[in-house]
Amino acid sequence: MTPLLVAARQGNVGTVKKILSKCPDCCEKVDKRGLNLLHYLAFRDRSFKLSHSLFMPGGTKTEYGSIRNLRKLKGAFGFTPEQVYDLLRYEGHNKKYLREKMQIEKLLKIIASEEVAELQVSHIPLPTVSAKSLEKTRDAHLVVAALIATITFAAAITVPSGLNSEKGSEQGTPFLIDEAAFKAFVVTNAMAFILSVSALSIHFEILDPLLPKLEFWGINLILYRTQSVSNLLGRAMFAMVVAFSTNSYVVLKPSHGLAIALCFICPGFFVCYYVQQSLAFVKRLLQ
Repeated sequence: MTPLLVAARQGNVGTVKKILSKCPDCCEKVDKRGLNLLHYLAFRDRSFKLSHSLFMPGGTKTEYGSIRNLRKLKGAFGFTPEQVYDLLRYEGHNKKYLREKMQIEKLLKIIASEEVAELQVSHIPLPTVSAKSLEKTRDAHLVVAALIATITFAAAITVPSGLNSEKGSEQGTPFLIDEAAFKAFVVTNAMAFILSVSALSIHFEILDPLLPKLEFWGINLILYRTQSVSNLLGRAMFAMVVAFSTNSYVVLKPSHGLAIALCFICPGFFVCYYVQQSLAFVKRLLQ
């Protein structure tokens, strides 16, 4: 077994990337069972961005071109890396799915009982995403998206400082239309509204009463849509906070210090959140 496969089997994704950056062609090697690098990455749920790039639909393009050739190669036990990835993560109830998943779980137990340099192979978890959990996530997304759409729509028709009521070419236009902060408010508020409506549209396409009966291949698509909606809602929330900050700045502009302080406080929450998420991601990569 090559060092690359050992690192992948242990779940050391950072080491895998380091080896691939020095020797991309070594990814084509297989072990005695015919398992390649992608099989071991599929076994692990800690592969994060690399696994998402390789196995999920619409994943980002991997920088190691030769890896893509391994996706369709079956090991000695007859499964491609993509099949392994799907079988371990998506819940199905048909006999074929249960039989195939049992085969993979049996193989994982054998791998976990082996040793690397007289050390036990690190535990390989068996992550599963069920249809029920996806339904709960979808329902939460629908509530959040509907709230953001409602709030941003109300903010759009409730113009700060009012409208010009004098007769003429500018009648009905906002008093603050020339203010840069007001323009930023209009743009970011519109972005938040469009993103939330887009999230609702994506979810309405999968509001199917037959969802629990779908096989894991269908759930794979639903999971991808759910992740897409999560990204859209995250951006919508960010745009909504920026819109709130710029709107508050316009209203509180006479009190310059208070207006500036408010503009920094609101986005500061997201800055702290993203820093915390980035540190957690780096920590997991180094494990």
